[in-house]
Amino acid sequence: MTQLRSCWHLIGLMFLGIFADCLPVQAQKTITFPAKDGLLVTADLYESDPSYPYLLLFHKAGSSRGEYREIAPRLLKVGYNCLAVDLRAGDEINFVVNQTALRAREQKLSTNYLDAVPDMQAAIEYATRVSRKPVVIMGSSYSASLALALATKNPQVAAVIALSPGEYFDANFSVRDTLTYLTIPLWIGGTKDELPYLKILTSKVDARYLTLFSPVQGNGKHGSLALWADNPTKDEYWFSLLLFFNQIKE
Repeated sequence: MTQLRSCWHLIGLMFLGIFADCLPVQAQKTITFPAKDGLLVTADLYESDPSYPYLLLFHKAGSSRGEYREIAPRLLKVGYNCLAVDLRAGDEINFVVNQTALRAREQKLSTNYLDAVPDMQAAIEYATRVSRKPVVIMGSSYSASLALALATKNPQVAAVIALSPGEYFDANFSVRDTLTYLTIPLWIGGTKDELPYLKILTSKVDARYLTLFSPVQGNGKHGSLALWADNPTKDEYWFSLLLFFNQIKE
């Protein structure tokens, strides 16, 4: 009976995901909260229900919270509020300027990839304080790697979705070694070309916790752009993610 309910739940999620573009976009608002070093972090809040946990959305290099403008409304349908965060290592996408990066440059702060860690940590703390529930974090490219690393040190993180993670940092920071310590559900995906590398990257992960994905019908796209409407293989990515969400909510 439980399996039957799960199947019907998944079918419902698939329906909502496939036809999300036909549904009205939920109202959003832009908020700010401080990182540990005092820098104000900007984020777009997509709220479905105040009682829901949060899904935190982190962008790729040279990007902004605008990376998730068409993704976040669909993710609301799986039972999360979404927070799309501007990290200080970024710039602009979809005509959305990265306000956190702008402030960091104005204050002459370093804006390398690893410098974004306090922004991501601040987002985790903000969301758990508001909801009083653990969060799920989704990263894109460099932020996917940082999301995996942060999850090893944060009991507030219930699961990680990492789109196209990699060793984007200096030799003193190994994502592959970090993954050894993760014992929460992980969805790690990338393009078909990236899959051999992702298999090596995740070779130390306990298979009980790992979902490793790449599309079958085409190559896919790097990072969260794989979930955009103009990606021919987007439905494969979304289907795999819906299965993952169903798994972590059981």
